[in-house]
Amino acid sequence: MRKAEAQRTTRETQIEVLLDLDGGCVDIHTGIGFFDHMLTALGTHAGIGLSVNVKGDLHVDGHHTAEDTGIVLGQALATALGDKSGITRYGFFLLPMDESLATAALDISGRPFLVYTADFASERIGEWESCLTEEFFRALVVHSGITSHLMTSAGGNDHHKTEALFKAFAHALAAAIAPRAGLLSTKGTL
Repeated sequence: MRKAEAQRTTRETQIEVLLDLDGGCVDIHTGIGFFDHMLTALGTHAGIGLSVNVKGDLHVDGHHTAEDTGIVLGQALATALGDKSGITRYGFFLLPMDESLATAALDISGRPFLVYTADFASERIGEWESCLTEEFFRALVVHSGITSHLMTSAGGNDHHKTEALFKAFAHALAAAIAPRAGLLSTKGTL
């Protein structure tokens, strides 16, 4: 299967996500330029097909757009993964980006949890509020059933630090969804 479509419509956002874990084009439209840049990096570096279309209440701020996009992307990912058989399950990546260094470690276990360690000096990166990076990833991992540890251990440029986090997550995800025979669990189920 490894493909999914998910939508969510609320009074705050209208979101549609198309996802193909085996590749395809990446086409992102969230209304927030920096978020488009980050999701494009995520899809490209994970090697997945990803289409995201969002209409959000940006006249308020970007919070609902970021969180709800994470929810819908997480739901699509969970659907595409199905019972999680045939995947490597674990992924880890250490990504340098100029002066920045980010780490992502993932377990596609069905037990969502986020450990997030990243500090930003700037409140905003373009139209993106720096605090929304954590909100997006929390929604994504909760709704996809992924345990994720994300951290930056070096960096001075908040754009670089944020982009390194998205790219590290993408590469860790690519490793975790890579084909492997059977279901990787001593319990026999996830």
